[in-house]
Amino acid sequence: MSETEAKKGTVVLAYSGGLDTSCILVWLMEQGYDVICFTADVGQGDDLEEAKEKAAKLGAKKTYIEDMRSEFVTEFVWPAIQANALYEDRYQMGTAFARPCIARRLATIAKQEGAQFISHGATGKGNDQIRFELTVYAMYPDAKMIAPWRLPEFFNRFHGRRDLFEYAKQKGIPLPVTVDKPWSMDANLMHVSYEAGILEDPMHPAPKDIYKMTTDPKDAPAEPEELDIEFKNGIPVRVTNLADKTVKEEALELFLYLNEVGGRHGVGRIDIVENRFIGMKSRGIYETPAGYILLQAHLDIETFTMDKELRKVKQGLSIRFSEQVYHGFWFAPECEFTRSCIINSQSSVTGTVRLALYRGQVYIRARQSPLSLYNQELVSMDIAGGYDPSDAEGFIRINALRLKEYYRLRTAQSLLEKASS
Repeated sequence: MSETEAKKGTVVLAYSGGLDTSCILVWLMEQGYDVICFTADVGQGDDLEEAKEKAAKLGAKKTYIEDMRSEFVTEFVWPAIQANALYEDRYQMGTAFARPCIARRLATIAKQEGAQFISHGATGKGNDQIRFELTVYAMYPDAKMIAPWRLPEFFNRFHGRRDLFEYAKQKGIPLPVTVDKPWSMDANLMHVSYEAGILEDPMHPAPKDIYKMTTDPKDAPAEPEELDIEFKNGIPVRVTNLADKTVKEEALELFLYLNEVGGRHGVGRIDIVENRFIGMKSRGIYETPAGYILLQAHLDIETFTMDKELRKVKQGLSIRFSEQVYHGFWFAPECEFTRSCIINSQSSVTGTVRLALYRGQVYIRARQSPLSLYNQELVSMDIAGGYDPSDAEGFIRINALRLKEYYRLRTAQSLLEKASS
């Protein structure tokens, strides 16, 4: 049988240049596939030209390296900020927002190349396999997925990272990490996440040297740093440093700048146990400096400018949106609908928030907006402002009706229970 006849087809691999995907690249070629690599620059900070050279040396037929940072910020991070998106009340989901951005382009390249297969290095226990594949199937329904960590011929051969290290040594694959620090790390401009290895013990504190984006708050500057953050329709459009007068307006530059100043002040660290979509709990360490700063600022300007009943509806949508994104349904109809509703809710969320960064915390100092619902005269304790205090008596009596009836019922129940006993 000729080499051409032996080939199984072309696969496009989501390639990071790390241990897992480098081993998977070589393994796929062993199985008879032509491999095209795709690496998205979403701000992970790696040397992507080095990754491209590495892929070529290992045998990749072709490698795409694309700068997707601006696209990631404007199309994925900004909706996260508009939504105040938090999974299980704490996690800002930097990985979950990056995956549909990457996978959409992965599917496009596969179609352009006429590739029948798409592959990734996500584990069979995690969320990323779902996020990658749901996006791919939405964008390229005819694609066939190769997920090595779900294939018995792969996971029976490689029981863990130590086996991958040995395989890499045998195949001459450069090793990016050491066996002594085998935790998994995912980085992009929105966050860095850490899991696995010693972090799997929820009682084991994260090593002090693990953090890449943020300074330890106790080592942060002794003086706070004040910023003005301006929003238009819920989207950050301008950041001004009140001390050195630095101004950032372009989306990517603005976000990177907030990562820089937030990281300097140790802002945005969390250590949580979360519920994976697949059904298990996992422990993760996260750094999200710019995201956390913008979350706090956006929460403040939103409350200042949005009607309270509208905001209650929007808060419910935010919870649903966060779950949809975490579960990989960015391109599902329900997520598109939820996003559109959240965007509509932001029409008045315009104004400026002044805040201070200090040793791991964000302190809101002041805010202003041309669309504010805050009426100083109406709320003042010194001016009537068109409000008649005597109206409050009827308001209170009406609201007390159901409380009176509820406690009348409880009293009656208590009497019945005593009588029956």
